[in-house]
Amino acid sequence: MKVDCDHSDFLRAARYVAVFVAFATFSMATGSLHAQVQSTVTAPDSIATRVQACTACHGEKGQGSGNNYFPRLAGKPAGYLFNQLVAFRDGRRKYPPMNYLLAYLPDTYLQEMADYFATQQVPFPVLPKPNVGPQVLALGKQLGLQGDAARHIPSCVACHGPSLTGVSPDIPGLLGLDSKYISAQLGASRYGTRVAATSTCMKKVVVLLSEADIAAVSAWLSSLPAPENSAPAPAGSVKLALTCESAETR
Repeated sequence: MKVDCDHSDFLRAARYVAVFVAFATFSMATGSLHAQVQSTVTAPDSIATRVQACTACHGEKGQGSGNNYFPRLAGKPAGYLFNQLVAFRDGRRKYPPMNYLLAYLPDTYLQEMADYFATQQVPFPVLPKPNVGPQVLALGKQLGLQGDAARHIPSCVACHGPSLTGVSPDIPGLLGLDSKYISAQLGASRYGTRVAATSTCMKKVVVLLSEADIAAVSAWLSSLPAPENSAPAPAGSVKLALTCESAETR
């Protein structure tokens, strides 16, 4: 479940870091300082320009990329995206390029980034077909739609919504993600390299899953077609299977 950034992708992202930080500094400057010092930045001062450090890996509009480990950001709930940005900045999620990129950005700036990607509506990426047999997909489907009552495992839809497109404000959609990415994140939750700020809801579920369960549900989720409506379910419309009322880096 090791997560590595392709060298070429990392270099592309690194080229945008200087621009990203420059815009962050520029946007936080006071009005009086702006009047006294003329900026030499020639690129448009817009959020779309500032997030180019993100789009180098996650796609122009956050739609995801061909890399297994650069997930789709577009259309996910803003609260969820904000929680993840904070988690990377504060070290609760560990991935050096992200940790470095976000290290000195304030909450207000991270919220602006989250709001931008949450509003993007772009097609889902075409994912490779999972190389697993029908029995594995059947197990994944059972866990995804029904869970396993005998082992006290709730279904994916019980928290992530009936269409698996997430629930506002902070539960993410699970569609349009590569099986290797899903498996890696489940493993990270299990082994503590992806840690929530307050709630341990996801970890409570993942520790009940076997390696075969994780492989199966990851394959099944990645095999699902793009939804007709990719919007997350409204806040309060899904009664969660577990008590996870607080913001959760799921």
